[in-house]
Amino acid sequence: MLYWLTQLLQEQFHGFRVFQYLTFRSILSALTALLVALLCGPMMIRWLRKLQIGQMVRDDGPRSHLSKTGTPTMGGVLLLFAVIISCLLWGDLQQPSLWLALFVMMGFGLIGWVDDYRKLVLKNSKGLPARWKYFWQSVIAIIAIVYLYWNISVPINTQLTVPFFKSYWIELGCIFPLLAYVVIVGSSNAVNLTDGLDGLAIMPIAMVAGALGVFAYATSNVIYAHYLTIPYIPNTGELTIFCTAIMGAGLGFLWYNSYPAEVFMGDVGSLALGASLGIVAILIRQELVLFIMGGLFVIETLSVIIQVGYFKLSGGKRVFRMAPLHHHFELKGWSEPKVIVRFWIITVVFVLCGLATLKLR
Repeated sequence: MLYWLTQLLQEQFHGFRVFQYLTFRSILSALTALLVALLCGPMMIRWLRKLQIGQMVRDDGPRSHLSKTGTPTMGGVLLLFAVIISCLLWGDLQQPSLWLALFVMMGFGLIGWVDDYRKLVLKNSKGLPARWKYFWQSVIAIIAIVYLYWNISVPINTQLTVPFFKSYWIELGCIFPLLAYVVIVGSSNAVNLTDGLDGLAIMPIAMVAGALGVFAYATSNVIYAHYLTIPYIPNTGELTIFCTAIMGAGLGFLWYNSYPAEVFMGDVGSLALGASLGIVAILIRQELVLFIMGGLFVIETLSVIIQVGYFKLSGGKRVFRMAPLHHHFELKGWSEPKVIVRFWIITVVFVLCGLATLKLR
């Protein structure tokens, strides 16, 4: 909205032309989302406490988590609100890629909200049944994929970019919808599994989103894309606004979500933001780079798959003391802050490796 207004004013006041620069608007997007999260955070926490929407803690988990019982949850609503406001203010609303990213984020956020509402308000410990959760996730993912598949304007949009190799792509063709589905739904649930400790998931989300924003900016610029030998995809630059909004909102939310957390994001936040990372990676054709930068989410997910699979095959034996992996280290004696910070450090390494693929080709 403000971007549209500055377009009208720049003819009379040349100073407003600075708002045409994507880099400047991206900074404003991050700062706006950060301020919205910081300013609205206390009100959101008070509102959740008034409604008695508090965290339910598993009895079979680490004993230290019992003190978290009753901590306000569903704070992900604040995250989504901050991202939406920031994108509406500073994004070019004529670009369909921005609306598609917002659609996926809000759709998965609604699924998470229903799940949280059933668990925390209706006191249904199972929340939204898994089959229905995956069904609606699939519906939203398929709608986004069908739009992408039937609105492809350049051939590169169905090719898989392989990191570390110059000018090497794999033509996906009809396999593209399957890959896109796995990336969106998989990243959503991977982030959801990681969100088990105070601030553990939100910081990696912010870091990966910021790095994807760099890729989105370079991908939409024909000069940078040619120099870096990455796909040039027009009209994806506004995804930088979306990514920086997630980064800013995430940092603002971390102010209240850091140990000891005053609020948790819940499924409404984790499912939505995980799917957001997935759809951005698809739009800029960097699915494998997301796999690298989101390595923490991948490891956490694999730990659950390995634990469940081995438990069934071995007749009750376990590989880890508890899954996801962060609980394993807690039960080994690591303090919660130590697990969180060390996992953040691991994410920094993964994100740097992902950014390195821009030049190491």
